[in-house]
Amino acid sequence: MVSFDLLKGSTRQILRRDLIAALTVAVMLIPQGIAYAVLSGLPAIYGLYAALIPTLIYPLLGSSPFLSVGPVALISIILFAGLSVLAEPGSQLYIELAIMTALAAGIIQCIFSLFKLGFLARFISQPVMAGFTSAAAIIIIVSQLSSLFGLQIPRSSTMLETVRQLCMYAQSIDPLSLSMGLLGILLILGLKRIRRSLPGALFAVVLGTVATWLLLRSGHSVAILAEVPSGLPAFKLGFLSWSHFVRVLPLALIISLISFIESIAIAKSLAPQNVRTTIDPDKELLGLGMSKIVGAFFQAFPTTGSFSRSAVNEASGARTGWSSIFCGLIIALTLLFGTHLLYYLPRPILAAVVIASVVGLIKPAYFKHIYHLDRRDFTVFLTTFLLTLLLGIQLGVLAGMVLSIFLVLRQTAKPHYAVLGLLPGTNSYRNIARFPEAEVHEDLMTFRYDADIYFGNSEHFINTILDKLNDAPKIKTIILKASSIGHIDSTGIDTFEVLLSELKQRGIKLVLTNIRGPVRDILNHAGLMDAIGAENNYLNIHDALAHLDEGHQGKVSQNYAAQKNSDRN
Repeated sequence: MVSFDLLKGSTRQILRRDLIAALTVAVMLIPQGIAYAVLSGLPAIYGLYAALIPTLIYPLLGSSPFLSVGPVALISIILFAGLSVLAEPGSQLYIELAIMTALAAGIIQCIFSLFKLGFLARFISQPVMAGFTSAAAIIIIVSQLSSLFGLQIPRSSTMLETVRQLCMYAQSIDPLSLSMGLLGILLILGLKRIRRSLPGALFAVVLGTVATWLLLRSGHSVAILAEVPSGLPAFKLGFLSWSHFVRVLPLALIISLISFIESIAIAKSLAPQNVRTTIDPDKELLGLGMSKIVGAFFQAFPTTGSFSRSAVNEASGARTGWSSIFCGLIIALTLLFGTHLLYYLPRPILAAVVIASVVGLIKPAYFKHIYHLDRRDFTVFLTTFLLTLLLGIQLGVLAGMVLSIFLVLRQTAKPHYAVLGLLPGTNSYRNIARFPEAEVHEDLMTFRYDADIYFGNSEHFINTILDKLNDAPKIKTIILKASSIGHIDSTGIDTFEVLLSELKQRGIKLVLTNIRGPVRDILNHAGLMDAIGAENNYLNIHDALAHLDEGHQGKVSQNYAAQKNSDRN
């Protein structure tokens, strides 16, 4: 199902703007695609193959008119890290495994879309993603230093081994290659600062290619891309193999998750505020998944949305998915008629394109911000960052995901709670830990639990209440403000029964206030409302206190009785 009408929703003026945006994006995508193919351990031509079909398929099914789908540095380095241990980079087996990874990742994303699992992306926290992407950017930059320095060293799947190799061959650094690469980086970043829609990568490629041609004619030596095959990618099935599928499945799962999270974040960040809600995670999964599946049959390795190209696409005036389709057609023309122009493309410039595209992923300002904002999130960020650097990208991704899940479970297993007291002179009941001046009484406790009660936190719920009662042996009545409890599962019901039994043994009355309708239905169905007693169920704390025995009220309940609308916390 097409997510937006490309024909009826497009006027001549919009199509003209989309075409201009497509030209701008294409001049970025061509050098980036080639550079990312090399980064992936694949022949350069596969970068153009991956830039063609996915770019044409995504706008037919995705929900973002701005997202530019194609090769990206992050997925490329993950692909290399995962496949380099299975086959020799650049070999026929390696190419088949890379294409199979794209197919497998696409199938996973389409299955996720079918079962409406787009919400799972929310469980990967921002600190985890920031730590992972920052470390991945450093790994990518280090992986390009050999080309930037003009060195011929074996490629490694770990950053530490690459650094060791670079140190061993440091005396052989080629000043000409280094100068060319640094100038390329400065040119790309400088033009980006002037205006992000300027195709700095294209200027670097054109100037670098001309300079290399002149240098080679004058007898200097610079590593070049050499011959790039021409022609559109053929439809192939030779990569299909069950053994290949099984071998790449863990890698494909990682790529499917990371590519989706990255793309949905890009799509939402670029969408106008009034359109942001139309970015549908499940449609994004379908668009990204099908672009990988169809692309794999035309020799495309895994792709996803690119932030730099998507931002340029939006800034250049794109309004519909036609911009991506036009961009794909430009790539097709390049494959048919322009690959011979890439012969003298210098490898130091390709390294410059990659480095310039990922350096923005390292954000020192974010490090400082999260450190001052939340030390726990900073610890999560730092842990993911270090694990990715030390263990490699693939294990770093897995560690980050496990850490995210652990944090979610930890938060739900031990949610926030509060003992409430009345602020003098007000009708507000607040957490006495935050407001020490709030009034309480020795034989009455007002308690609020800020989460649903389910099997994961039911023990925490009852233990917290009993611990509070153990610390205050004179308590005769406990008021449970249930405004934050939206559901109680069967384990929670059993826990409630145990709590009631324990309170009965201690001679303590349980009073419920602010209980929600669905929770009341569950308690009624379980027979607990009868056990608690209808006389102990009130709309708010004020009503509860107004009906308590005089002996349970004292000074504080007299203050309560003078208040109205006291269900605020």
